Amino acid sequence: MLTIFNSLTGRKEEFRPLLPGQVRMYVCGMTVYDYCHVGHARSQIAFDVVRRWLQASGFAVTYVRNITDIDDKIIQRAREQGEDYRVLTERYIRAADEDFAALGILPPDHEPRATAYMPQMIAMIGQLVERGYAYVAGSGDVLYSVARFAGYGRLSGKKLADLRAGARVEVDAHKHDPLDFVLWKSAKPGEPAWESPWGPGRPGWHIECSAMSVALLGGHFDIHGGGADLRFPHHENEIAQTCAACGTPFVNLWMHNGFVRINDEKMSKSLGNFFTVREVLPRLRPEVLRAFLLASHYRGPINYSEENLRQADAALQRLYLALRGVAPAAAPVPGAATAAFRAAMDDDFNTPEALAALQSAARALNVARAGSDLAQAGELAAELRGLGAVLGLLQHDPERWLATRSELMTAPGARPQRLEVAAIEARIAARSAARQARNWAESDRLRDELAAQDVVLEDGPAGTSWRWR
Repeated sequence: MLTIFNSLTGRKEEFRPLLPGQVRMYVCGMTVYDYCHVGHARSQIAFDVVRRWLQASGFAVTYVRNITDIDDKIIQRAREQGEDYRVLTERYIRAADEDFAALGILPPDHEPRATAYMPQMIAMIGQLVERGYAYVAGSGDVLYSVARFAGYGRLSGKKLADLRAGARVEVDAHKHDPLDFVLWKSAKPGEPAWESPWGPGRPGWHIECSAMSVALLGGHFDIHGGGADLRFPHHENEIAQTCAACGTPFVNLWMHNGFVRINDEKMSKSLGNFFTVREVLPRLRPEVLRAFLLASHYRGPINYSEENLRQADAALQRLYLALRGVAPAAAPVPGAATAAFRAAMDDDFNTPEALAALQSAARALNVARAGSDLAQAGELAAELRGLGAVLGLLQHDPERWLATRSELMTAPGARPQRLEVAAIEARIAARSAARQARNWAESDRLRDELAAQDVVLEDGPAGTSWRWR
């Protein structure tokens, strides 16, 4: 039985889709004015695994992840760089696609762009105005009247009185209430604009996700996900807009992932303490970053550090070492590791426990191989690879994986100093020749020389293999 923590109710709930066997799921994507950072990667990998497990559990999943390709930050960045906003957003959309692919994040079934859904947004805003939930302010903006929606604050646990008490003194004079938020922004000189019943302008950020999710999934669907920072006000406003416009409950289950932290602060562009995926990956194998981000439960914080990355690298290496030299069986045979893995994933996608189940499978595989039980070893290898695939891990050839390494201590942009693979293999060949000639001193010298370069040799019946320390 799959249980998922629902941010709306504050408890784990048995997952029951609205339509038997089908899951409709919407996840907030990126605002494309810069490169994807590790915090974005954490969110997208978390929900990629949610989707993978739902599919592995037999559900037909419709997965939507939006792109915000027009907003204040995009306009400002395009102005700073002296280019059309569309050129800027296309560049960062391509970059995000490349980064996500490198990290093994599967593409969504639908990836709507805000600028392609202007008619749907304008129609939804019109419904809100007609039903008395929105009004045209003196500024020309269309604003949502928060006081009109009785359920406002339920997702975030905030009360209107407390929010008003904490509102800034410099409140927009055109607002009926300091908490009212913009649905449609009237055009400013030199900014991109679209025609609407309220004059030229562009949508507010919150209405985008409401309109796109309803257009692709309907007014009532199963799961909505995103980062914890989106819970208020973005997701709270989505609920208010969509329920008022459609007259439906909107989303059954809300999921929010925790932050990536550096020095006890959230990693974010606004704080300037972020690492882009493009900065990290030249020094770190993508699968290591993915494993690191899955080593903590998706709802909790995770501390980005060299030590934690090394631990993730070492854990993956143990799994690949177990798989090395073993031909997987044609089909996995579910065993104890599969049962533990399923129990972990069914408990609100507990990836740390799921990773522990992979390590258990690797230990069993090592025992089978040491006992020369090749049939059992093949079955365990197939099981290990199959479970790893659900997490987006263990998809590489073990020999190739073990012949590469992450340069965690190398400064970004620096070229690592290390032996090339051809040089390593030449020394191994020379050592093999020395051993055949019973020249043990030369054999030891070559082994020590490679060890000083972090190359570990492993002698076996089939010859000598190697890996990075």
